[in-house]
Amino acid sequence: MTDPIGSVEFGDDEFDGLIGRLSLEEKVLVLTGASAWATAPLPSIGLAAMVLSDGPSGVRGATWDERDPSLGLPSGTALSASWDRRLARRYGGVAGGEARRKGVAVVLGPMINLHRSPLGGRSFEAFSEDPLLTAELAAAYVEGIQERGVAATLKHYIANDSETDRFTTDVHVDDRPLRELYLAAFERGVRDAGAWAVMSAYNSVNGVTNTENDLLTTPLTTEWGFDGVVVSDWTAVRSLASALTPQDLAMPGPEGPWGAALVAAVRDGRVPEQLVDAKVRRILRLAARVGALDGYEAAPVGVVEDGVAFARSAAAEGMVLLRNDGLLPLAVASLTRIAVIGENAVQARVQGGGSATVLLEHAVSPLEGLRSALVPTAIVEHRLGAKVLDGFAAFEPDRMTNPVTGEPGARVTYLDADGETLYAEDRFAGLIMEFEPSEINRRRASMVFQTRYRPDATEELLLGFASPGTGKVFVDGVLVLDATIADEADQVQGFFFPPFATTPVAVTADQPIDLRFEFVPGAIIDGVPGSITVTFGTESRPPSAADGDDLIGEAVALAREADVAVVVVGTTEQLESEGYDRTDLRLPGRQDELVHAVAAANSRTIVVVNAGAPVEMPWRDEVAAVVLVWFGGQELGHALADVLLGRTEPGGRLPTTWPARLADAPVVDVTPVDGVVRYDEGIHIGYRAWLRADAEPAYPFGHGLGYTTWTVGPARVEQTPTGVDVVADVTNSGGRHGKQVLQAYARRPDSAVDRPERWLIGFDTVRADPGETRRVRISAPLREFAYWDDGWIVEPGDYEVRVGTSVIDLGEPVVAAIDEAAAPVRSPS
Repeated sequence: MTDPIGSVEFGDDEFDGLIGRLSLEEKVLVLTGASAWATAPLPSIGLAAMVLSDGPSGVRGATWDERDPSLGLPSGTALSASWDRRLARRYGGVAGGEARRKGVAVVLGPMINLHRSPLGGRSFEAFSEDPLLTAELAAAYVEGIQERGVAATLKHYIANDSETDRFTTDVHVDDRPLRELYLAAFERGVRDAGAWAVMSAYNSVNGVTNTENDLLTTPLTTEWGFDGVVVSDWTAVRSLASALTPQDLAMPGPEGPWGAALVAAVRDGRVPEQLVDAKVRRILRLAARVGALDGYEAAPVGVVEDGVAFARSAAAEGMVLLRNDGLLPLAVASLTRIAVIGENAVQARVQGGGSATVLLEHAVSPLEGLRSALVPTAIVEHRLGAKVLDGFAAFEPDRMTNPVTGEPGARVTYLDADGETLYAEDRFAGLIMEFEPSEINRRRASMVFQTRYRPDATEELLLGFASPGTGKVFVDGVLVLDATIADEADQVQGFFFPPFATTPVAVTADQPIDLRFEFVPGAIIDGVPGSITVTFGTESRPPSAADGDDLIGEAVALAREADVAVVVVGTTEQLESEGYDRTDLRLPGRQDELVHAVAAANSRTIVVVNAGAPVEMPWRDEVAAVVLVWFGGQELGHALADVLLGRTEPGGRLPTTWPARLADAPVVDVTPVDGVVRYDEGIHIGYRAWLRADAEPAYPFGHGLGYTTWTVGPARVEQTPTGVDVVADVTNSGGRHGKQVLQAYARRPDSAVDRPERWLIGFDTVRADPGETRRVRISAPLREFAYWDDGWIVEPGDYEVRVGTSVIDLGEPVVAAIDEAAAPVRSPS
């Protein structure tokens, strides 16, 4: 068939010739990873190993190592908030270029599960509550990354929309919502963009685990024509039954449930060898596409735009101006003193937790960005105001000195079971993390971490380590802590956010102390011997009530004297993470109290919300402006300054409804009952559920303001051979260049089946100068009017179509008439 990206034709014959040269054992070998992050090579047929790497908001590579940092792009929600296909394609292109730089053949993204509940712990990494918006941007991302000769991996197939008990959860969902909502983005990514890989999820759907589910056959391969590789989520392949489906690659390796067991199953007839051949063929096709097979070259990487500059512009494109009483953009000439308040103002939360995490060379905080933009013409001062989250953190790199080299960092020595040194290395961070141990590292039995630490305050410091295992802490040669930490039940949570042990040590500001940590690691990830994650650092405790009052008081005093107060509130990578869901939508700590107090002291208060998914904002009507910056990637601070100062437009619109209170949200359930999560709401999630409940959120789907004004003319509908075009003239009626997102929604009065009150059928971004009018044409194929009933069915008759700037800010309806001839019933085949 012809490859959708790169126009390279691959015939089965050329791969079949290679397969014919392989023994059964060699065939089975390539179906399980050779290691945690790489496939098995077969030099006899010219097949090289392919490195797979987590993304999708940055490409880590095979190792977590601060000595080889990654570019940190804005989160999935920030990208989708742009509502911009062209930006999504550029985003994929930048990610593809980064993958090529890192030697990565397959990026494990984009994540395109839906925001079914606002409590979803991994929503920051996904795109939207709407299947069409998700599908369009996902397809553009896939095209962008595969143009660079790197495979995109649509994940997690399917209905992996929450994290609670995700390894064992059984999602019960009817065919209609499964097709119309949860499969829709995968279909577009496969059919239109030609994704080269799909990842099967941990959970079950309707009683069958995803790696063994018939959904891998129908619709993925039979209806959509997917000819790429189905790779499992790590350890999701659990039995030989998955070998009977188009599940191709079991990760990680080299251990796994296939291997010799699969060879035996083929030989005794339980698994037909042609199924094994088909899996190998798909892996060879993937290898050809990414240049890992002799005789084939990956598409040239070409000219990749500057990643740092793109990260900055993309962050601004996703920022959503939720509220503005006219204060923004700030008039720079009138600013003399700015109060910047909040812990998130100095500790930029630029990515969520879990496998999406990449190690960054530097992340620009909001305070750093504003100071860079305004100093010395204005004074920019900071107060903490409130603690966001207490817990354990690695030593600050700029306070560590390697006792051997005298340079910044630490000396780390690894020992075998006999206490003999294997090797030593110089590190520059307090976090040591490895999921791809080399042969020598598999022999590690213990480690010694040594550094000279310079405290920044005279206080009682809580020193210790975080990781399953046994550790000793020596301060100036004196043993102060000897502790053992048990393994975590959830391996992902234990890997990224392990429990910790600390002990109080009195320190004096700027007087260095010599630290020595002796650590024997426990089990981290099943099936990956030698994997390790350990953090050496300090624990922070919540301030007392009196100290908390003082923090708020100091912030209020500063705000009262400032021209403008910028309060940065939000969550953290520990609150929004893979491995678990949220339990509420409240901002942690006393942040809400802080905003109330600052707003009362200064009417020119701007609140910056630094969170990857919805949070409650009980103060939103008390402040002059609210800007949502998501987890904005490494250039967050610079992008925020660009937006607040009017250097660029806040380009975002909400890809997900934001409730005023969790109690108002119509769909919230993420907790299995007797192992089952029931999608009883059917097709009504997100804004569809809000409209059905006739409930009012804090901010509706599609909402977002800009710095100019717009006039949207009357819409009209034009019939096309494949559907309808919705056409409207959009005029920039304000005084500066700007961006608008035009959204088209359909409604079917008197439908014969249950329908949403309205649903998105298309959208487009508009950019125009003052006084300029642009004609926008939104194409909506018939499929956008269809429902699923053992096939796609389009009811003939009249549909109401409305165009506007959010799901509730819409113009007058116009009629799209679909006659019998244009409304076929299409079977799944």
